[in-house]
Amino acid sequence: MATINEIQNEVIEEFQDIEDWMDRYQMLIEIGSEQPALDEKYKTDQNLIEGCQSRVWLQADQMPDGTLHFQAESDALIVKGIVALLIKVLSDHTPEEILAAELYFIDEIGLKEHLSPTRSNGLLAMVKQMRLYAMAFSVTHP
Repeated sequence: MATINEIQNEVIEEFQDIEDWMDRYQMLIEIGSEQPALDEKYKTDQNLIEGCQSRVWLQADQMPDGTLHFQAESDALIVKGIVALLIKVLSDHTPEEILAAELYFIDEIGLKEHLSPTRSNGLLAMVKQMRLYAMAFSVTHP
């Protein structure tokens, strides 16, 4: 299993050859569209991430091996791609690994500087929610 940093480096590599931001947005949309749809039963108010302009649902489940598995969906194409990247990087790691991770790929691929302020806030809200899940699971399942 690749580490969080190894996966971040893969993501950075995928984006580094794409100079034009319209092409990067297109890549985000494609990444989002490849993500499996979220089961309707998880599209609840409690799974909605506050702070996102568009609607984003995030579901976290702890697997028998102690890792967290994330699933998400958004009604906005670019946001769906962003959350898909976060899932790619953080899903299937332990709560401790998630909490210790420094998510440098966000800056490296230029996401923060090329997102509107509202999307940037949404991105931070998604990261925060994933960390909150990790914190909750690390307390309830030592």
